[in-house]
Amino acid sequence: MGRILTIGIAGGTGSGKTTITRRIQRQFGGQVCTLYHDNYYRSHDGLTMEERAKLNYDEPAAFETDLLVEHLAALRRGEAVDGPQYDYTVHNRAQRTLRIEPAPVVLVEGILILADDELCRSLDIKVFVDADADVRILRRIVRDVRDRGRSLESVVNQYLTTVKPMHELYVEPSRRRADVIIPEGGHNEVAMELLIRRIQAHLQEEGQNGKAVL
Repeated sequence: MGRILTIGIAGGTGSGKTTITRRIQRQFGGQVCTLYHDNYYRSHDGLTMEERAKLNYDEPAAFETDLLVEHLAALRRGEAVDGPQYDYTVHNRAQRTLRIEPAPVVLVEGILILADDELCRSLDIKVFVDADADVRILRRIVRDVRDRGRSLESVVNQYLTTVKPMHELYVEPSRRRADVIIPEGGHNEVAMELLIRRIQAHLQEEGQNGKAVL
C-alpha cells in the first residue's frame, strides 16, 4: 500500500461530522476506513450504571486517545487493528471489538480530535465542522433519544452540565488548528466537492481508482 492520507473530522456534538464521514464512505467504499473517537471512551467496568451516567464524557480525559493514536499509526503502516466499540445504552465500552482493515484514506472523527497534540500531528488534513448551537442541541436530542435509548431529561441535563461548558473550553478553541472549516457540515455542497476531489486526487496519485461523482 502506498502513502496513506489521514483526514480528521472534528466539531461540536450534532455539528454534522458523521454526515460528512458517511458521504465520504459512500463515495469511496473500501478505499476508506474510519476511526471514531467515541469508540475510544475509557472503560469503567468498576462503576455502576448510575455512576457511569454521571461521568464527564466531553473532556479529553474521558478518551483513551493514546490507543487511537497507536491504531492510526498501525493503519498508516498498512496493519489491521481491532478497534474498541462503545455501548451508549450502558455508558461503557463493549466487550466486542471491530476489525479495521487499512485503506488508502483513513478518516478520524470526533469532537476532541483537534484538542490532542499528538493526534493532530498524525493528521494530513484537519477539518472542523461548524453549526449553530441551537441546531446542534436539537440534533443531539433527536439522536440520543431515538438511537441511544436516552431520556429527554438526561440528554438536556448532560448538555447543560458537561457538553456545553466542555464545548466552550475544549472543542471551540480547537477549531484554530483546522485546515478547513465547513459550515453546515455535509450539507455544504461546495465544501464536500472540494474535500471529495482532494481524496480523489490522492487516490489517483497512489494508483487507486477514485470516483468523483457526487
